[in-house]
Amino acid sequence: MSRQRILITSVVAVVAFLSGGWFMQQGTRQDESVYQRARLFDDVLTHVADYYVDSLDQRQLYRMAIDGMLSELRDPYSGFLDAKDFRGLNEATTGNYAGIGTQIEMRDGAIVVVAPLPETPAERAGIMSGDRIVEVDGKPTEHFTQDDAVRSLRGREGTQVTIRVVRAGATDLLSFTLTRARIHSKSVRTVMMLSDRVGYIELNPFSQSSADELQSAVDSLKRGGMRSLILDLRNNPGGLLDEGIAVSELFLNPGQEILSTRGRAPRSTHAYEDAAPQRYPDLPLVVLVNGYSASASEIVAGALQDHDRALLIGTPTYGKGLVQTVFRLGDSLALKLTTARWYTPSGRSIQRPSKIGFEPDLLPDDSVAAPDTTAKPETYHTDAGRAERGGGGIIPDVTIRADSADIRAAERLTQVLGRKIAKYQDALAATAFQARQRFSVAGPLFSFTPAMRAAFLDQLRTRGITLDEETLRVAGAFLDKQLANQVARLNFGRQGELRRAAQDDPTLVEALRAATQARTPAELLSFAATAQGATAPHR
Repeated sequence: MSRQRILITSVVAVVAFLSGGWFMQQGTRQDESVYQRARLFDDVLTHVADYYVDSLDQRQLYRMAIDGMLSELRDPYSGFLDAKDFRGLNEATTGNYAGIGTQIEMRDGAIVVVAPLPETPAERAGIMSGDRIVEVDGKPTEHFTQDDAVRSLRGREGTQVTIRVVRAGATDLLSFTLTRARIHSKSVRTVMMLSDRVGYIELNPFSQSSADELQSAVDSLKRGGMRSLILDLRNNPGGLLDEGIAVSELFLNPGQEILSTRGRAPRSTHAYEDAAPQRYPDLPLVVLVNGYSASASEIVAGALQDHDRALLIGTPTYGKGLVQTVFRLGDSLALKLTTARWYTPSGRSIQRPSKIGFEPDLLPDDSVAAPDTTAKPETYHTDAGRAERGGGGIIPDVTIRADSADIRAAERLTQVLGRKIAKYQDALAATAFQARQRFSVAGPLFSFTPAMRAAFLDQLRTRGITLDEETLRVAGAFLDKQLANQVARLNFGRQGELRRAAQDDPTLVEALRAATQARTPAELLSFAATAQGATAPHR
């Protein structure tokens, strides 16, 4: 070995010793104090900042350490929120942002307006459902993502944005210059009468004004002759705990428990009871849920089910039985941390074990008891003695079985389309845009024709997709239903889509049947005993 190489080796060894490399041999004592551990952390961070092969800013290292610590909790609901995340959380929980006021989707290289929101710049300017925004402030939208679309239309209150729109039946592009305003995105998204006696309300998510919005919507439907209500919580991820409680109070009596929470922190163990008189004691209530109904949605569904106040129809819910607290860390940073588990009035934990990494056998002695994860979950009972299961999600009173033909169709299309699913969705939208002019579609309950399917297949072929005869045999009916729903949605908005769904959405069909037959809440609950045999069958 040359003298030069010996010298380099010796220098590296000295540096390693002086910089703490001996920890690799010596290890660390297991009985160190928290103070000693903190010193150790600072030592490690300093050495990484000074000697790691790539240059890393210490601020970046601290953020990595925070993220690493939180990831080790194996809790997907806890996390550090930077300014962007915190702003997004505030928008979700308050429903407030600055923009033009549209529900949008990215389809076929354009921003598609599903519906303008009431009393917003978009509605006042005459933006319509089905309009395709192809340019924003001079930039073509062809390669926009959904996030790009949202960012381009939102901005500071009082600023202007110019959009160019393709509208069915118009020969030229339409140009609009809109002034962004403060928009309140209501959590009550759809309010309508499905029949002369059955009202329908879609609630998503639970934000600061959800209970007030829902009360106003119910009152308006009652004035319009509603005798039964369908409350749709499908795909509702939850939101504010307080609003889940307030929504439940609209349909429960004083003193009835809504939920209880258990945690280690002060005031995290608490029972929440209804404190206000029930507003609608004689109103039959059907609640729709599915696998994406979570958190506050499950609080409402669980409380109404346990007190025999509503008939739940759909599929088992997500299973999020945990409570998060947001701790402000300065002006624009926050920590979202799981601080408690919650239980329905009957004592059920609905936390699905697979949704969080906590291992019951590894929990410290002072932890709150983990949910029931046994193969046979404990049985609970409603006020009227109806049996319920714990152990993960809320099981509806009437479970709608998936149509096996639709399942096979979806599987076949997924297999055939592969990575071209986005082009398939674009073809659906393009066909839907043409429907009013080409097929004289005048309302959402139009008759579907073979010519519509042929037009859709043509749109697919222009995008390099050809469906073989076997795929059309397996998935043809499913494809027709998807196209019909898209035509209704993009031409007549969400209400139009729901009017059509009331014909072929098995969950909504069953809910409408139950709500129509029931004259009282008690009659509605008796429906559960006989309804299971009438749900959408396997094929």
